[in-house]
Amino acid sequence: MATSFGALCNDFYINQKLALKMDLPSGRETVLHLFDGVRRVVPSMNKFRRYEGELSLESSRREAEYRWLSLRQNSVRSGHVNPESMTSAFDFHKLVVEVSPYHLTISPLDVDYIELVFGFDLECKANHDEVVYEALMADSPLGDLLHVDGVKMLDVQPVFGLSLSKSGDTQAYFEVKTRTKNRRGNAKQYRGEPISLFLTLRKYGPVDQLDDLQKVCSELAELAEELASEKLVPSLLTPIARQIQASSA
Repeated sequence: MATSFGALCNDFYINQKLALKMDLPSGRETVLHLFDGVRRVVPSMNKFRRYEGELSLESSRREAEYRWLSLRQNSVRSGHVNPESMTSAFDFHKLVVEVSPYHLTISPLDVDYIELVFGFDLECKANHDEVVYEALMADSPLGDLLHVDGVKMLDVQPVFGLSLSKSGDTQAYFEVKTRTKNRRGNAKQYRGEPISLFLTLRKYGPVDQLDDLQKVCSELAELAEELASEKLVPSLLTPIARQIQASSA
């Protein structure tokens, strides 16, 4: 059964990033020990892939639900696509921050920030930028700025950032991502791509001790669920989804 967020979109995913100040070790033994440890806990993650600048352990992407873990030069990233429950996704990300520091010799001082992303994909065959404009801006001062008779929207991808703490070490970002177009604004080859909505929570380090990483993950998860439910869904996802339906009617 999909999560309540997953029921509102075509694909829902929760990604995490542990960003570091120093480069990660890349030796065979180090990487394989980490991936083997994760695979023992999550047996479906049995595909080891190499991309440009990245090593990845994944489950099968042929399934609607899948997980992935990747190592880049100075970050550890993980994702759970279409999770059965919010708890299963959060448990997976906590596992990553629990085991990766010991395999990769990560120090508390090395932590730059921890990032948690909620992603919502909405299928849309109409012009993405026109849809976002009509849903969010048409009846606003920004709508008046952008409205010119006889033209089409070329790029409407709003991003809003908030500082959630007095020190500025905890931040939230709301973003709407339409698909890439060529320089003339033609997006025909991308018609199968979705409009993506992102809620990004970021907590800057360092941390006092490695055990604090799991606590930070839990705090970000709780805050992300609250902001997604109370802000992103009613103010971004719902109006865009309605406009997508209207544009295809």
